[in-house]
Amino acid sequence: MRVEELDYAGLNDADLVDLFRARDSGAVRFIAAKNNQRLFRAAWAVLKDSAEAEDAVQSGYLKAFAAIESFEGRSKLSTWLTRIVINEALSQRRSTRRRATRLAEDDTGGAEAGLADGGTFPPDQPTPERHVANVQLQQALELALDRLPEIYRMVFILREIEGMTVDETSAALDVLPATIKTRFFRARQMLQAQLASIDRTDLDGFLTFGGDVCSALTARLTDLIAAQPAHAGPWLH
Repeated sequence: MRVEELDYAGLNDADLVDLFRARDSGAVRFIAAKNNQRLFRAAWAVLKDSAEAEDAVQSGYLKAFAAIESFEGRSKLSTWLTRIVINEALSQRRSTRRRATRLAEDDTGGAEAGLADGGTFPPDQPTPERHVANVQLQQALELALDRLPEIYRMVFILREIEGMTVDETSAALDVLPATIKTRFFRARQMLQAQLASIDRTDLDGFLTFGGDVCSALTARLTDLIAAQPAHAGPWLH
């Protein structure tokens, strides 16, 4: 069977990892399409900026490729990728803060731009009234999440919005399951204090990463990985 005819959706993580390691373009596209949304939201939970979150996702994928030999299958591929992207987002934020500190010390007087733009919405075209209502709802939710301490925001996004299990979230954040449960409970309490209600259907549309933006990231990623050495050594931070 030719590679392009593979049913990627029917492959297990071990087979996908083998193809990813071999720079198989179909596997790269499938893995990206399946994980882009979760990874983007996880990165946004740290950076609170859509453009920076997208950069973190792309860098995370490349570092995952470089570290692919270290994937042992003890957690899901998606969970492993989430942890790498979160680490990349944290590293990116530290770098941004160091640059900001240097700028302040140099007294340049320049304020950095980059407010979160809220991501992209699904391609369907709602009525003007519904669009306004959706935008207002998303902005309210984004603001409420922005106010949460990071440890609660990350758990809420992964558990409630992405639907990850307690164990998956625990593995992604390297935190005990009992701590995940406590933080999730506290996050919901704090959000309910800010929002009249939290509807599951509203959460589904939060920070949607799809359409042309997702396709463009996947295309860039495929090209970048195709240019990488086929047998990278272990790497993970």
